[in-house]
Amino acid sequence: MSSLSFTTAGESHGPGLVAIVEGLPAGLELDREAMDREMARRQLGHGRGGRMKIESDAVEIRSGVRHGRTLGSPIAVLVSNRDYPNWEERMNPWPVEAEVEESHLPRPGHADLAGLQKFGHTDVRNVLERASARETAARVAAGSLAKELLAALGVSVHSHVIQIASVSAPEREVLEPEDFAEVDDSPVRCLDADASAAMVAEIDRLRKENESLGGKFEVRAFGLVPGLGSMASWREKLDGRLAQAVCSIQSVKGVSLGEAWEVSGRPGSEAHDEIFYDDDSGWHRRTNRAGGLEGGMTNGEPLVVQAAIKPISTMTQPLRSVDTETKQPAEAMRERTDSTVVPAAGVVAEAMVALVLASAYREKFGGDHIDDARAALTAYRERIGWRR
Repeated sequence: MSSLSFTTAGESHGPGLVAIVEGLPAGLELDREAMDREMARRQLGHGRGGRMKIESDAVEIRSGVRHGRTLGSPIAVLVSNRDYPNWEERMNPWPVEAEVEESHLPRPGHADLAGLQKFGHTDVRNVLERASARETAARVAAGSLAKELLAALGVSVHSHVIQIASVSAPEREVLEPEDFAEVDDSPVRCLDADASAAMVAEIDRLRKENESLGGKFEVRAFGLVPGLGSMASWREKLDGRLAQAVCSIQSVKGVSLGEAWEVSGRPGSEAHDEIFYDDDSGWHRRTNRAGGLEGGMTNGEPLVVQAAIKPISTMTQPLRSVDTETKQPAEAMRERTDSTVVPAAGVVAEAMVALVLASAYREKFGGDHIDDARAALTAYRERIGWRR
């Protein structure tokens, strides 16, 4: 069975971040500029910190691609850290002559203390460098490859911000791919202009109070065929795989699929999507409360995934903590930080959703070459009478 998998490596202030993607078919044409645009989109958003002024992320392909087309072998991607020269003594993979001061001030809400206890380190930096959201640059690099495959199969993945702190955008039940064409023009990646302005004002207000801000974002995928994932095994249920993938993003604390929280308080007649068929549209539904997922499988409607992200734990006014060496009360460590990362988190979630969906397409349609995958998809669409 064909499948797609990826892993990342690297530390926030180390030499660079690496992603290795396995399972892409041969012959897939890659758009280098589109992949670099994905990297730039992760750095967008009002409320970002000084690190974004230093880094200018780009995808450096080191294997698995020749003359712009995939070879069918593992693809290695490097994202260099331009800030590394400023950290070379502190983050060098090899011993250095200079004495490097350890950090012993874990931050509430971060991986610092639990990671210190788990791995037996004395220096919090041994944990925080890998736990940092800088790691998501490698995820977006991997996701840009997954998006290239999905685009070749007629699928697009988009995101937008629906809440920052106390400011929420009006609900928009019906969205089409073209509605996202200018979402990145908003300083907070929100589709509603008035809500976008209010979110910016809220970020500015709370930033002056030394606060960080959380919020919510939504990812939608269009063009999916029914039957991705499976009800046959809990491991194959696509909703579970999507929830795990999105919840693995740093600071994400909750994931909902479709109108999960809303339908929990409704009677069944108002919770499900009735099924219709006609000669023009074939099988279809007139509502999408399930968010495109039924029984752990796609049902052909747009996929809708929402996530809640907490305020980031690195704060300009540090919270109370304890020095791990002296065991005395202390303020948590100070690091260069953002006020909010909600707009960027939506882009990262696009990448994670794309990676899960690309893997599901590989599992269902296989093919060593992209043309084989397209042929299998066409045959499947004809067999089930799918007309979209």
